[in-house]
Amino acid sequence: MRGAVSIATSRPASIDATAPQPGVRQRLESVDVLRGIVMVVMALDHVRDHFSNAHVDPTDLARTTTALFLTRWVTHFCAPVFVLLAGASAYLAGTRRGTARELSRFLATRGVWLIVLEFTVVRVGWSFDLHFGWPALQVIWAIGASMVVLSGLVFLPTSAVAAFGIAVIAGHDLLDGITPERFGNAAWLWAVLHVPRFPVIYPLVPWIGVMAAGYGLGPLLSRAAPDRQRVLALLGVALTLVFVVLRFTNRYGDPAPWSTQGNRVFTVLSFLDTTKYPPSLLFLLMTLGPALAALRALDRIPGTPVARVLLVYGRVPLFYYVLHLYLIHALAIGAASFGGWGGRAFLTVPFAFPDGWGYGLPVVYAAWIAVVALLYVPCRWFGEMKQRRRDPWLSYL
Repeated sequence: MRGAVSIATSRPASIDATAPQPGVRQRLESVDVLRGIVMVVMALDHVRDHFSNAHVDPTDLARTTTALFLTRWVTHFCAPVFVLLAGASAYLAGTRRGTARELSRFLATRGVWLIVLEFTVVRVGWSFDLHFGWPALQVIWAIGASMVVLSGLVFLPTSAVAAFGIAVIAGHDLLDGITPERFGNAAWLWAVLHVPRFPVIYPLVPWIGVMAAGYGLGPLLSRAAPDRQRVLALLGVALTLVFVVLRFTNRYGDPAPWSTQGNRVFTVLSFLDTTKYPPSLLFLLMTLGPALAALRALDRIPGTPVARVLLVYGRVPLFYYVLHLYLIHALAIGAASFGGWGGRAFLTVPFAFPDGWGYGLPVVYAAWIAVVALLYVPCRWFGEMKQRRRDPWLSYL
């Protein structure tokens, strides 16, 4: 995710002369730190899935608590920010690949690789059952498929890719009224594109837009620090204000309007309770606006002890993601076996764990801290290996 490249339609096989020269490895630590924050927070959501005794939708205001709602809500930032940064990575990776054709080939092959991982390694991590037929299409699938689409878009001018992404993000809610049944035998295709219906948890259309918008963010990230920080701050504040205004009006941007609740706290929670599946315009404004502002702030604190720790996770996101699934699930089985539940009942996905299983939020948070701490050493080892070696296969991990 480091560097800059502008790919023009008139010269699709060459890098724009204003971009840094190919082969120059440029890194923005703030991008890696933000990605590290995302990975750490994401683990909280998955630990909650495996360890919580609250077997309800945390955002169901009729059944949740403030603490449970916020524990889930804060993790809403993870997928949008990660996909946005993946798009920015694609732009910035062009400085090392030299041509649009080479970048396109890399994005296509890596996207297919991620989809294969979703159906194999990731699925087993969620279920711990080699025979379990649970082919859910989740975030890794969405990232992989979006990369495949982006592999075709990179031949366009960067501004066109950015405009495409913004248009998809801003306009896809207009499609909410279209149901899969309207397409007859092709209903499955509309579910893949826009309507979450098992096994499709992450429909593609909004996520393709987020990745394309991230690609369009690449030129900004290549600017000098003062200019970059100023624009990031303006963008972050602007997107957040647009979210507040649109959400207040209840006119457009989310299929679930907010409403006054029994107390002020739950009214605020209703205001924040936007739709993730698929991510509505307001969901994306609510998460990406503060994320861009945070990126500006992180740009000004390089080298701090906390930043150095977060860099360890942020530079090996796929390795971290796969490892954390297996670790969390293994710890849940261990805790269940120690508590007399019997580990075999937990060789399945978390929502199928036995009734009565789980702990309160203090234990969930303690397990989350333990998971993140246990992942530090292997992530540091893998990150250092990637820095030492230049094997092509390492770019796919």
